[in-house]
Amino acid sequence: MEKAKRGISILEIFGWILTLFVIFPVYIMVINSFKDRKEIFTSELSLPSSINFTYYIQAIQKMNFLTALGNSLFITVTSVVFIIILSSMAAWVLERNKTTVSNVIFYTLVATMLIPFQSVMIPLVQYLSKWQIPGINFSLIDTRYGLIFMNIGFGIGMSTFLFHGFIKNVPLEMEEAATIDGCSKFQLFWRIVFPNLKPIIVTVAILNVISLWNDYLLPSLVLRSPNLRTIPLSTFFFFGEFTIEWNLALAGLVLTIIPVIIFYLFSQKYIIKGVMAGAIK
Repeated sequence: MEKAKRGISILEIFGWILTLFVIFPVYIMVINSFKDRKEIFTSELSLPSSINFTYYIQAIQKMNFLTALGNSLFITVTSVVFIIILSSMAAWVLERNKTTVSNVIFYTLVATMLIPFQSVMIPLVQYLSKWQIPGINFSLIDTRYGLIFMNIGFGIGMSTFLFHGFIKNVPLEMEEAATIDGCSKFQLFWRIVFPNLKPIIVTVAILNVISLWNDYLLPSLVLRSPNLRTIPLSTFFFFGEFTIEWNLALAGLVLTIIPVIIFYLFSQKYIIKGVMAGAIK
């Protein structure tokens, strides 16, 4: 018993150390967002001499924050909704119809998780910049819809993998009973299967929201107009070639992470349950 308690204490200490490593950069970012440049370079670890939101106001104005926030919200929410719908439907069909073809499709989707984005980003942008629908004035470059299309493509592999594992826990008898009662395939999925996927839906949503909200590389390649910039793109312009406005940049970064933290706090209870059920079982 004493050895077990000692082991628990060691694990708790180790956990607190890891927590401090994670929180420390956030602490540095928050406290320095209230300082002027002189105070930041004098002592970046000390608390600010006064709490002043002047730099937050300046950051909001220079970032065109409301426009950037609207772009980020639209792109992230739309991408995540389509990823959830498409990947959950694909996972259900692949899980319930075990054939050689379905296995090849599933493992191909899983294999896409192993491909680094950096290895395909240049060919992808070059190809999609020439891709146009005949008779329709539509382009995937420098449009929010083009970025959403690419986000769906990059996010659907991991999401299908998580849904596929979780659907194994949905009782097949429920679907059989609904089929006997006359449910079509469409009704069967939306009325029986989809409501039972709530934990993994929230998990998939959180993972994709965090990834897409903080993404800089893909939007920087696709979005070129200033009025289409997302929050990470707007924050980047505080980092100039010869000077960096650290106080404004840090204030902008704090504003960037607040929406994700709020979303995470409201849905954190589903994360462990969803990941464990989706990735292990």
